[in-house]
Amino acid sequence: MQRLLLLNIVGLTSRLIGTHTPNLAAFAGQGTLRRLNNVVPAVTCSVQASMLTGLLPEQHGIVGNGWLFRELAEVSFWRQSNRLVSGERLWEAAKRHDPDFRCANLFWWYNMASSHDFGATPRPIYKADGRKLPDCHTKPAEWRDRLTTELGAFPLFRFWGPATSIESSRWIAEASKLAIADFHPGLLLSYLPHLDYDLQRYGPDLQHPAVQQSLRDIDAVAGSLIAHAREQGYRVMVVSEYGITPVSRAVHLNRHLREAGLLQVRHEAGAEILDPSQCQAFAVADHQIAHVYLQSGLGTRKAAEVEQLLRQVPGVAGVWQGRARSELGLNHERAGDFVVLAEDDAWFSYYYWLDDARAPDFARTVDIHRKPGYDPAELFIDPEIRFPRLAVASRLGRRALGMRSLMDVIGLDASIVKGSHGLVARDSEDAPLLISDCDLACEGELSVTDIKSLALQAMFGVDAIRTDLRVGGLVAG
Repeated sequence: MQRLLLLNIVGLTSRLIGTHTPNLAAFAGQGTLRRLNNVVPAVTCSVQASMLTGLLPEQHGIVGNGWLFRELAEVSFWRQSNRLVSGERLWEAAKRHDPDFRCANLFWWYNMASSHDFGATPRPIYKADGRKLPDCHTKPAEWRDRLTTELGAFPLFRFWGPATSIESSRWIAEASKLAIADFHPGLLLSYLPHLDYDLQRYGPDLQHPAVQQSLRDIDAVAGSLIAHAREQGYRVMVVSEYGITPVSRAVHLNRHLREAGLLQVRHEAGAEILDPSQCQAFAVADHQIAHVYLQSGLGTRKAAEVEQLLRQVPGVAGVWQGRARSELGLNHERAGDFVVLAEDDAWFSYYYWLDDARAPDFARTVDIHRKPGYDPAELFIDPEIRFPRLAVASRLGRRALGMRSLMDVIGLDASIVKGSHGLVARDSEDAPLLISDCDLACEGELSVTDIKSLALQAMFGVDAIRTDLRVGGLVAG
């Protein structure tokens, strides 16, 4: 068996490989670079699940980064349990070929309650007084102490939010090196998210200094990890989940639904909270896709009115209902009754309030679990704050003194976001990619759903997987 590093560099596309990425360019030059067709939605959780199971979202059930949990009547994003995913995982298939096979999964999503052998994932400590402390969850549990001793606490606030930096990706890369030393797994999954941040902030603008620096930073970290893994006898497959494309407008679907009397809120201490249990229709926004859920029992005539409304919203490219969702590979019970895709230059916000003065308190904070949709504005300090460093320091100071302090430094102007994803790329240079030093037998177009089979081929050879795996574009023998 050949040991393999499957390295996920989020947001990497062939368009971005060049002057600012000498290590990745050299790696691509030594091996092969292939662009990948994507699934819908082209978002982290859905694409990763498709890579690791070889299935479409309507088969593995991960219809987005979040969805309405109908039994709870609650929207939930960024859940961690691997039991949410249906289908055989890559490492489970590998164990059929080698019962002694071991997999280490570092920061790929759905990392908890999983059948992999070793793992690490973000897991903050939530204190009863409202504090959120940086930490991670590991398998085995005691490996957390080893990582913390060697690398310090996982830099949670550098992983997401306005303070994001290369520090979190560097920490994950160094943890990956420790995983090789401590476990020597047959498969090492590693996830480097850094490039994603500035591409959403500024768009994929190769002339922007921040984007250039992000490319240099991720290239240095990835290059070091690739070199280390190869020195330890690993072959390497670099993949990306999606490419980020420029956007110029945010579409507030929930505001349109509310103005039509379809969306209901609950009033709490002067703020408005979305009430899914009372809504006739509301949208769970996730980058350039939205799942619109209808109240159970809503008649066909009313549903048709909702569909007509959605189709008329500027920035909406299309609406799919019921079985028609199969055209997108999203005909699953977790998906919205309507699946809505944005036009290329637009993305969907979760905003449902009509007056910013009545926005919930969490809207102005980094709160990925409480918001009923994805919010890329969390990558920015509110530009209306004149002295942002002082604003953050004063809130941290109050917390240090034992006082409660809301870190309300996120703005409500969605137009500040310049890059998004979720749609299948129109230009192949914006598509996700595979770069590999493995001798893979493949021809024709490849998809993110082929990554499972390609990884198995890299580890066990094409003959070993011919009889029991659907290999799509792979050529056996």
